[in-house]
Amino acid sequence: MPRSKPALTVFGKRLRESRIRAEIAQDRLGVLIGLDESSSSARISRYETGIHEPPVLLAEKIAGVLSVPAAYFYCSDDELAAFIRDIWSLNDARRKRLRQALDDLMAASPG
Repeated sequence: MPRSKPALTVFGKRLRESRIRAEIAQDRLGVLIGLDESSSSARISRYETGIHEPPVLLAEKIAGVLSVPAAYFYCSDDELAAFIRDIWSLNDARRKRLRQALDDLMAASPG
């Protein structure tokens, strides 16, 4: 994959990280979300560098292809973003157990 400009926005940073983790090229991602093949790489590049930000519905399509929640793209805190991504990847039973453990922790926590 060719080197591209660094991300200038939280959205762009998270998009690039997710796309690279999924091993999907910019042009392929664009096609998978329904962009015209002739402009797909340029559009994804603009989203990654922060020149443009996609509308929420398109961000949701991107998230679906990359198997992350759309909220992950907008979270400015790196640790919280990782939690969002990881919790989203759990199945319903594990997510429910995690929710209960968090409720228990919060109830036991002073203040």
